Amino acid sequence: MDKRVSLFVSRKNVLTWLMALCLVGSAVARIVITGVKGIGYSQEVWSQIVLPVAATLLYVLITLLSGKEMFYKTAIPVWLMGLYFAIRPHAFMGSNPFVMGMYYTCIIFFCLLYTAITCGKLYPWLLMLLFATPLAAIGYFCSIAIGTSLELYVFLMFLPDILLFIGCFLLVFAIRAHTDGLYHPTWGDRSDGRKVRTLAPMAQITMYFQWERNICSNFFEDSFEITHIDRYIRQKRREGLTDFGITHVLLAAYVRGVAKYPQLNRFISGQKVYSRGDDIQYCMVVKKEMTVDSPDTSIKVHLNPRDTAEDVYHKLNAAIESVKATQELDSSLDGLIQYLNLIPGLLLKFVVWLLKLLDYFGLLPKFLLELSPFHGSLFFTSMGSLGIPPIYHHLYDFGNIPCFGAFGCKRRATEVTEDGTVVQKKYIDVKFVLDERICDGYYYATFFKHYRRLLAHPEVLDNPPEEVIKDID
Repeated sequence: MDKRVSLFVSRKNVLTWLMALCLVGSAVARIVITGVKGIGYSQEVWSQIVLPVAATLLYVLITLLSGKEMFYKTAIPVWLMGLYFAIRPHAFMGSNPFVMGMYYTCIIFFCLLYTAITCGKLYPWLLMLLFATPLAAIGYFCSIAIGTSLELYVFLMFLPDILLFIGCFLLVFAIRAHTDGLYHPTWGDRSDGRKVRTLAPMAQITMYFQWERNICSNFFEDSFEITHIDRYIRQKRREGLTDFGITHVLLAAYVRGVAKYPQLNRFISGQKVYSRGDDIQYCMVVKKEMTVDSPDTSIKVHLNPRDTAEDVYHKLNAAIESVKATQELDSSLDGLIQYLNLIPGLLLKFVVWLLKLLDYFGLLPKFLLELSPFHGSLFFTSMGSLGIPPIYHHLYDFGNIPCFGAFGCKRRATEVTEDGTVVQKKYIDVKFVLDERICDGYYYATFFKHYRRLLAHPEVLDNPPEEVIKDID
């Protein structure tokens, strides 16, 4: 096939639910029949009951919950079932090494072929042959026992497998291919980003030598003359955006810069580089009141490279107001942290280690990624609201935020022009801490030059960009 085909199944299809019914029936039948037959050793309970039942139910869950975008992940329970069939005792094989070798080869071939098909590398109709073959083999062994005293025993022995493969065979007719022309996830991608597979060899191996985010931090600072920005802010306030301020301008300019230089929206996780595409996740700390005793929390706002300054204003203010409206400035993140704080310290340390491990392999649930202030595109903080200059804020080793920006309070500077005239100008200082691994220094420099040009003419932020460049085609 010239191009990878992305497969999916819909929960609206009755065949999907028939598959689920058959596989759940297979799991129940396996527990009942194996329990009646009896198992002598505890290790056999895990290999003959727990393993196949867990694999069967996992297949059902992945199909029903993630079948729309991640049907390819059903290959995981298929490999688990392959392991079960490999270690399951079979009287018909005896001790013939040739038969055993052929049997194990067929299991490996089945799992590899299923993985290749569900990844879109082979034609989907091959799944019909794939599931029909074991059904035919089971039918052959059952036919041999017909008319003998073992007829019922053989049928019951194969009943869980019959239900399993019938259910999977029915599912084949519910499988469809995405025809929207968009990219859909595959192996190696995360729920919050698409793996960048076109990096130069040196860029790919760098992450294994420099794995800590703070070790790979670059520090950048700049100052912007803001007379024209102040004028722009006053204009937007007259237009009805009463809370419009410097934060909205700086953030809108950053978003517009990503439209032209999309590599700024990449991140590193598990020693791999990923792109968030058009999803710019902005994180920010919010205080209810500007006092030392006032509680604070973190918010996350999803922005788009096509957003105008007004779009940024409405999205950011809506997120801020939603948490400020609560009595204790509680967000969903605060609720989660309250539950974590109930865990004893030593056990909590293990839980955090487990979360880091899951994050490394891209297995953190999507709702946790959404709550986490450590996962995003950009963390931007206003030191100006505190009345101090900007700081270099470290990047977080947990999570994947590659950029932390801070801007300070406005300051005045007296300058001498070329004709000798003394003038007073207003400036704002900005400092960034950047993960050097998501792009090279030239790309960063080009981006910040463009960022400066945007801030010099903030009125261009009133209209969507003429073109949004894709990070990955």
